[in-house]
Amino acid sequence: MNTKNIFTMSYRQDYFDGYSNGQNPFLQIDCKKSSVAYISGFNSGRMDYEEMNGQISKGIPQRIVTIKVLEEFLLAGLLGLSIEDADNYSLFQLNIIAKWYQSGIEKYDPSHSTYLFDFLEDNGIHVD
Repeated sequence: MNTKNIFTMSYRQDYFDGYSNGQNPFLQIDCKKSSVAYISGFNSGRMDYEEMNGQISKGIPQRIVTIKVLEEFLLAGLLGLSIEDADNYSLFQLNIIAKWYQSGIEKYDPSHSTYLFDFLEDNGIHVD
């Protein structure tokens, strides 16, 4: 394969289509789209999905963990908030979430939370 081809718009579009489909555990690889870019994107998306949610062959969890979900748990740890919404996650997912939350706790500074809560309340946002 010519390396110049990976910088074309069509390659990128096929790659991102494949990546998006790979992130969806209910979809299989589309045989009609058998370009190298699509297959590469699909495999990359599937690896990222399984890294956060476990192997699809072991079952699809009730709730799907994404980077956004992990960032929310990281933020909760940074602010010293407790985890309240951890229902319906698999054990594999809870281990991943715990690592992100713990990373936030390690960087927790109580003064940051106080400043943030004061700022939010000054702007009419009440935090419990």
